[in-house]
Amino acid sequence: MSTTTRIIDGKEIAKNIRDKCRLVIDDLRKQQNDFKPGFAVVQVGNREDSNVYIRHKLKAAEEIGIDARLVRLDSSTTERQLVQQIEDLNNDPTIHGIIVQLPFDSVQTIDANRIANTVSPDKDIDGLSDLNAGLLSHGNLDKCFVPCTPNGCLELIKSTGTQIEGATAVVVGRSKIVGTPMFELLKHHSATVTICHSKTKNIQDIIKQAEIVIACLGKPKFIQGSWLKENAVVIDCGITSMQGDNGKTRLFGDVDFESCQGIASWITPVPGGVGPMTVALLMQNTLTAAQRYLNTYSPLQWNSMTYLPLALETPVPSDLEIAKKQIPKDIQQLAREIHLHNNELELYGTKKAKIKLNVLERLRFLTVNFYRLK
Repeated sequence: MSTTTRIIDGKEIAKNIRDKCRLVIDDLRKQQNDFKPGFAVVQVGNREDSNVYIRHKLKAAEEIGIDARLVRLDSSTTERQLVQQIEDLNNDPTIHGIIVQLPFDSVQTIDANRIANTVSPDKDIDGLSDLNAGLLSHGNLDKCFVPCTPNGCLELIKSTGTQIEGATAVVVGRSKIVGTPMFELLKHHSATVTICHSKTKNIQDIIKQAEIVIACLGKPKFIQGSWLKENAVVIDCGITSMQGDNGKTRLFGDVDFESCQGIASWITPVPGGVGPMTVALLMQNTLTAAQRYLNTYSPLQWNSMTYLPLALETPVPSDLEIAKKQIPKDIQQLAREIHLHNNELELYGTKKAKIKLNVLERLRFLTVNFYRLK
């Protein structure tokens, strides 16, 4: 019996996500003195395929009210120079998210993992740092940034009405960007998940058992319709440019789309499926980063401050006597507790510091003033 295969419209679902983000951003601007979320894209070199992806991100940001900045570095940029650029962005209060565009178009050797871990965890909106990966693997979804493509895939599955809890799912591909976080995400949504890769034996038999199939291996038209369980939901993350049967160049996914018709219950097209979702979830992660930033620097959030112990005496000693009995707190620790940045301090040893006036610019959007500078 043939199944009616329905197309999951990633463009429409992505538009709905962007529209919701825009409404929240509009409210933030009204409530927080014209505060705007912002992200920076750091690109090394000038690869044309990267330029296309970056244009999509910048356009989406502009449409919903996010400040987006492109930092393009020459292909001769060294790893040390790239690290310094990212650290500068880590310290920039107007930037709430940092995207390092991969792959690097560089004549230098650059360690992508080191670069990912240079991005401050609270600005890692791509979710590629080891810390974010660890939080995701432990199920701390409210404390990490879930990588955008896997998160987009999850939203696409939900849009079909498919119950993820208890479902059998197969992820084909184990990349750090898509496959592995997709496995973790499905696991923490209570699916029974198997991850397949280039060394997996009997891969067709494994896929045949799956109610949900996520293809993210980078091999065009690899998964065939005959491998699928009837009524499976198929999410195709692949995108490869190659010549079609008519001799024209077009984009193909990792799934043989035509052969899945009449077998899969739902399937994503390529293009127009996962791709738009990746950009939309990047905007959502940027908004989340900005909201966390606001919450962190709220005057009500100084709950991390620790106080020095003080033994009460009668009669009450003088201020000087009290001070002599105390060991002053390390000034950098105190600064962290009241959410001052290192670049906002001028240190005088370990117990004293002058607060620089640039803190006023960082906190200009707050409706309540809670630092008093003299």
